[in-house]
Amino acid sequence: MAEKEESQNPTPPPPVTETEQPPSTATAVKEPAVTSQTEEQPPAAPAVENRSLAAMMEKEASAPEKTKEDVVVAADSVEKVDEKEKQPPPVQPEEPKIPQTLISFKEESNVIADLSDSERKALQELKQLVQEALNNRHFTSPKEEEKEKQPPPSSDAPKTDGPSSESDKSTEIKPPQEQQAPAEVAPPPPQPPAEEEVSIWGVPLLKDDRTDVILLKFLRARDFKVRDAFVMIKNTIQWRKDFGIEALLNEDLGDDLEKVVFMHGFDRDGHPVCYNVYGEFQNKQLYAKTFSDEEKRMKFLRWRIQFLERSIRKLNFRPGGVSTIFQVNDLKNSPGPGKRELRIATKQALQLLQDNYPEFVAKQVFINVPWWYLAFHTMISPFMTQRTKSKFVFAGPSKSAETLFKLGNIILSLPILYISPEHVPIQYGGLSVDYCDCNPEFTIDDPATEITVKPATKQNVEIIIYEKCTVVWEIRVVGWEVSYGAEFVPEAKDKYTIIIQKPTKLSPADEPVVCQRFKVDELGKILLTVDNPTSKKKKLLYRFKVEPF
Repeated sequence: MAEKEESQNPTPPPPVTETEQPPSTATAVKEPAVTSQTEEQPPAAPAVENRSLAAMMEKEASAPEKTKEDVVVAADSVEKVDEKEKQPPPVQPEEPKIPQTLISFKEESNVIADLSDSERKALQELKQLVQEALNNRHFTSPKEEEKEKQPPPSSDAPKTDGPSSESDKSTEIKPPQEQQAPAEVAPPPPQPPAEEEVSIWGVPLLKDDRTDVILLKFLRARDFKVRDAFVMIKNTIQWRKDFGIEALLNEDLGDDLEKVVFMHGFDRDGHPVCYNVYGEFQNKQLYAKTFSDEEKRMKFLRWRIQFLERSIRKLNFRPGGVSTIFQVNDLKNSPGPGKRELRIATKQALQLLQDNYPEFVAKQVFINVPWWYLAFHTMISPFMTQRTKSKFVFAGPSKSAETLFKLGNIILSLPILYISPEHVPIQYGGLSVDYCDCNPEFTIDDPATEITVKPATKQNVEIIIYEKCTVVWEIRVVGWEVSYGAEFVPEAKDKYTIIIQKPTKLSPADEPVVCQRFKVDELGKILLTVDNPTSKKKKLLYRFKVEPF
């Protein structure tokens, strides 16, 4: 099976690359240096330029075996070999894919100028097929096409009546008039039908440059095989009609699952972040209400598709825009593989998502991963494409927060920053809160600084004061198990240091974020001290702002 794993629900695989960021002693400035390399896989585009769509469809219907041969011929044309070497070539394309397991997936550009020649050619061929399908209304169901063919015979009805009544010809002079009437009615049927208008995810096909981005998604999902990509588009359009996507967008399906799947913040590349919290299904009432029978599972599936469709409509399908989503899957307290109903619902959702929503996932991060899920991933990993595997990253409970902030290549030890702390929800180790529940001092737009506190060391953070003001700050050490203190040190040597907070040992059970303010009427500095007595590295997050008098 080609690579159809771009789903919003869990599935599995690997990591990422980047240069390490050393911990600073004061206000650390983060400069992620991305070293991941992009590999252009020259896709083999079938020769479809001079073939009409009708001929292609007839060929598929009459001789399915020949279509397979066409694909083989197209692939062999890229690597012209002798007849004696025809057996090795199918194995050769797989060899360069093996090293890719060590390389994290890097999203390709949707700008036409950045595409390779073969990719541009495949895109143009696919656009020609789509245009021909729109002109001939091939995206319309067969029943509707038959209705369009029926009017011509009905318009000839006067002709059948004329010849059948030969006695009328001899008695009246009406037949000549009847012969002229059909001559006037006959021309309309040959007129070409009006061009069909088809939209996917709110984007009308072939109306502007957004179409290029959408067609590239289908091409990449099918390794730039034009024929396969076109079939996938046609199937997706038909499924959207059958599923009633446009009506589903405005359907009220309740808010029982709003804590199961939700959007929150953006990653550093601007991708919206979607959180899938499977531990919510530990609630037996919610589980039964969602999965106990086929009707409830179908409602859940419709709700999940509705949520995805609404999220996709907010993406930017212009070339160079953000048209993918960063997925975070929280498996803490997730029901195990023994839950039959959940397995059925997940399988149904995955099938629909991978068939009808290609290339919408920029990254899949699994946090709080239990042992059984890693075992499950190990079993299904051989059946996944390398492209899909490169989008997956796994982290156990102790590394979840660190993984969201910084994902790394295990072998090369090169960290890559993904989501900044101010965009990560508090429950996952960040500083972002739900603005509906409180009125925080800081928002998602206030950047935070991230510092790594080494084992058995103290870390000081200095906030220099240049004017009379009120200083507000937030500080957090993920998992705490450290001592935290704050004091104001005046610039004048004859003034005393003011203790804002005595060094206090904080545990994981304490409030995850400390927010304080201090009124300053003289020059000096505020000194925040974190003492890490443990043998583990600790992640320190802080941010501050100054409010002048």
